[in-house]
Amino acid sequence: MTEGAQFTNAPDSRRHEVFHTDCVARDVVDHVTSKWGVWVLIALRRNDLRFYELRESIQGVSEKMLAQTLRALVEDGLLRREVEPTTPPQVTYSLTEFGQDVAEPLTDLFDRITRRLSTAGTR
Repeated sequence: MTEGAQFTNAPDSRRHEVFHTDCVARDVVDHVTSKWGVWVLIALRRNDLRFYELRESIQGVSEKMLAQTLRALVEDGLLRREVEPTTPPQVTYSLTEFGQDVAEPLTDLFDRITRRLSTAGTR
């Protein structure tokens, strides 16, 4: 058995239907909309960040969950992971072009929500 994602042989037309279980985009959507995926993408919209900078900027995320989220987003092609061969290694994360395309509407959504909440007062 090979490692990695296992897909059944669905016809190509069904592999991109969001409600079909073999849709390849479903895993990406799950990773993007996970509890921490949204915040990682928004955090990286302005700057490339190292692991510890992401951990400090996204309050409440554990190292384990951040590492899992970053790994999934890198595998999905949304993030780029660059390792500098220092001791200890310095790892920097940045958005790919695909990641920028996905992060933009998430940032817009967050901005709309915060604008609405600021005009409506606190809950």
